Amino acid sequence: MSFLIAEVIVDVSTYHVDRPFDYQVPLEWVNVIELGCRVKVPFGPRNVLGFIVGLKKETDVPLNKLKAITQILDMEPVLTEEMLLMAKWLKNNTICYEIDALQVMLPSALRAKYEKIIKLQQSQSLPEEVQYIFGKRQQANFKEFERAGLLPLLKQLVAESIVSIENVVKQQGNVKEIRMVQITEDQQLVEQALEQSKRAVKQRLLLQWMCQHLGEILSPQHICEETGVSISVLEAVIEKGAAQFIQEEVFRDPFTKKVSRTQALQLTEEQRGALQAITTAIEQQQAQTFLLHGVTGSGKTEVYLQAIQKVLDEGKEAIMLVPEISLTPQMTERFRSRFGEMVAVMHSGLSVGEKYDEWRKIQQGKVKVVVGARSAIFAPFTNIGLIILDEEHESTYKQEDSPRYHARDVAIWRSEFYKCPIILGSATPALESFARAKKGVYTLLSLTQRALHQALPTVFIADMREELRQGNRSMFSESLAEAIRIRLEKKEQMVLFLNRRGYSSFVLCRDCGTVVQCPNCDISLTYHRTTEKLKCHYCGYEESVPKICPQCQSDHIRYFGTGTQKVEEELFKLFPEARVLRMDVDTTKHKGAHEEILDTFGAGHADILLGTQMIAKGLDFPNITLVGVLSADTSLHLPDYRAAERTFQLLTQVSGRAGRHDKPGEVIIQTYTPEHYAIELAKTQEYEPFYEREMFLRRRSSYPPYYFVALIQLSHEDVMMAAEYAGRVADWLRGNLSNQVAIIGPTTASIARLQNRYRYQCLIKYKIEPNLIPVLQRLLAMYRAEWIKQGILMTVDLDPSTI
Repeated sequence: MSFLIAEVIVDVSTYHVDRPFDYQVPLEWVNVIELGCRVKVPFGPRNVLGFIVGLKKETDVPLNKLKAITQILDMEPVLTEEMLLMAKWLKNNTICYEIDALQVMLPSALRAKYEKIIKLQQSQSLPEEVQYIFGKRQQANFKEFERAGLLPLLKQLVAESIVSIENVVKQQGNVKEIRMVQITEDQQLVEQALEQSKRAVKQRLLLQWMCQHLGEILSPQHICEETGVSISVLEAVIEKGAAQFIQEEVFRDPFTKKVSRTQALQLTEEQRGALQAITTAIEQQQAQTFLLHGVTGSGKTEVYLQAIQKVLDEGKEAIMLVPEISLTPQMTERFRSRFGEMVAVMHSGLSVGEKYDEWRKIQQGKVKVVVGARSAIFAPFTNIGLIILDEEHESTYKQEDSPRYHARDVAIWRSEFYKCPIILGSATPALESFARAKKGVYTLLSLTQRALHQALPTVFIADMREELRQGNRSMFSESLAEAIRIRLEKKEQMVLFLNRRGYSSFVLCRDCGTVVQCPNCDISLTYHRTTEKLKCHYCGYEESVPKICPQCQSDHIRYFGTGTQKVEEELFKLFPEARVLRMDVDTTKHKGAHEEILDTFGAGHADILLGTQMIAKGLDFPNITLVGVLSADTSLHLPDYRAAERTFQLLTQVSGRAGRHDKPGEVIIQTYTPEHYAIELAKTQEYEPFYEREMFLRRRSSYPPYYFVALIQLSHEDVMMAAEYAGRVADWLRGNLSNQVAIIGPTTASIARLQNRYRYQCLIKYKIEPNLIPVLQRLLAMYRAEWIKQGILMTVDLDPSTI
């Protein structure tokens, strides 16, 4: 067969179409089409987006049934061959649709409608038929070349940099363009214009200046400033043909401020040892995973920066992941001040257009380093030399929607593909990571001292039960209130950490005990003072605060619990002179809010930074000498086997914000359970004793890292249906998996009802089960073929972050 067949994964997330479909490549596109390009193809009654994942000469489909591709959307592939392989791996290892795996690698702007524009880069040696299409314009529509059958010629012109192709996104993100002036290359035209402008002194002045700048493209403002003429004079000269206005593409700048360049710092002996091990792996092109375990303030970031410099010196690229958007401004600033324009940033705080531009900078090789949150692991680099996950223990590296990938697993896959090392950095590594390092699967690198040899902060545990007995009903212990007072007098800064947001946790009737619940979820509503509303943080439902109890009509409605707004109010009562900045989900809704708050605090315009989890890690300010933890128990008593680990990590991380420079630091942790080992060991910041203790409990309870767990969750609007199908799942799994596997459940999920759907789950615990993925795929096939029609929703998570 002489024609070319494309294997296409279509943009339809259903079980029956989760495979490549064969399409004929029209003859005029045979030399144009490539793997990883997006195309439009007829699928049923409509055209859909698709990705080319294979090209071949033969097909089993009868010729009369073989449809042809209707449109090519990319001249240059948006996905590399590596990414196509990674999508297949993701499909199998997270049990998702292949289209979902492909889409997750692209910015949202590329999932929208757009138009292709061909831009002229140089007009000399342009073939006649192409000259005809452009006419006097500098750009033309891709469809004009398509209609004229000139795609092979166009591809050649792109390769020779005579023209360039841009996607102009119509729906979500557009290429940003600004108006520029292109001075003609033809001196005769300028001289003719001079002839016509004998009386116009300003025009003559401008034209004489243009004679010195033939062919240049400059901004109107620059030309007017250089020559001292007004914009109307420039427009008059343009009308005479000496220049023309053109639209030029510019990349949006996601950075709000300029940074000054910094030099590499002097390393400590421990840092040098760690860096040496990493650079050896870089030089030898080894896919080695390093666990960089360093106490807070030990200079892990400097090790990252110098390792990246080594990679850049070798002409390769680096990906640097941070767990949360709030960390990104400070981290990005440090990277930009070291590597300048070589840095791109990718996180959810960017607009659709900014994300698109940053992605294109990476794809076009304009940058060499990416700093970003979880999705930046898919940065379209093609020569990766190093991947870093900072705070590798963070649960935000796990994607909760399909495909349910963990950034660490994707990083390891990419490191093996590119034969490059990975650094997993943390003061409190995930137990699984530390266990792998102990077994020699990862290489352990330790930084036991702070970089500037400062002492770790002194940690004091305040027993809130004792405070209560002594009649202190305030949310601040005596010791914390006194410490705040001292810092305010000394003009030093402090961080107060609370593990939640809102004003109060819940609203309760003191007469009948009714807690105001969300009507859609089995969870209490949270009181927000600024809007006088009760909100559900799961489904978004909100209602006004009731004046009387909805159950017994009593007016004894009270607010219970502690939220950031309530703490802020209490601070103003106790310390009216204190300047307080609150940083939580409510105060960081608008774009750039994280950066504004941190800049204000860093400039010394506030005494107290009060916040939720987003302030617990990564922040580095020299004047912070006190950290107060108001509710250490909040995350300790959750029904989750990782509760103690997460509490220890959080307390250790937030403690590490104090005394990072020349002033000594103090930490006060308020708790109702001071005897708990997670709190006791966080006091001394001793990771290894905590690790040993927690591992002993995990081994006894058969939990990770001794066992793997997989979670299957089912939901339905009818509680009996949800329970029945969860029972069917448990029975089916017991009949199809080996007797070495423990099936726990079905049980109700920790939040039994969410968005009016009742939720049941089954937990699979196993050590080795080769049949697990094939069995789960058969279960999903059963669900997609039959159960979904009954309104059942089922999800499978092979590595749940919570159970």
